[in-house]
Amino acid sequence: MVEQGKTVDFEYTLSLDDGSVVQTNQGAEPLSYVHGEGQILPALESAMEGMRVNEKKTVKLSPAEGYGEVNPEAFQEVPIDKLPEEARHVGAQLGVQGFDGPIRVAEVRDDVAVLDFNHPLAGKSLTFDVRIVGIR
Repeated sequence: MVEQGKTVDFEYTLSLDDGSVVQTNQGAEPLSYVHGEGQILPALESAMEGMRVNEKKTVKLSPAEGYGEVNPEAFQEVPIDKLPEEARHVGAQLGVQGFDGPIRVAEVRDDVAVLDFNHPLAGKSLTFDVRIVGIR
């Protein structure tokens, strides 16, 4: 049974309200974590408490339970010439040393780009379809 201190292996499919699949590991290597150590989203971990091998569950998380609401203060304007040429379009993703996660180009104007430092899934409701494949 999934409980504190156990290593749990599980398959999952993460989708959004519109049904689009964001990520899945079905047919691939299961994801492993130690239950109770905060290695996965806390609300997902809590929902998996007590599950058994081969048990399936659909877990719906609100934005607050997932990656938070979109923070308007997490947008920053930068001079366009500070971005690499290939990143000067809406949707481009950048990585910066010392920042954990991608930074998305949200808007491009003549001389300025607006960067979004929010997690890409911020503000979104998440649905996890999980199946426990191992507990040790």
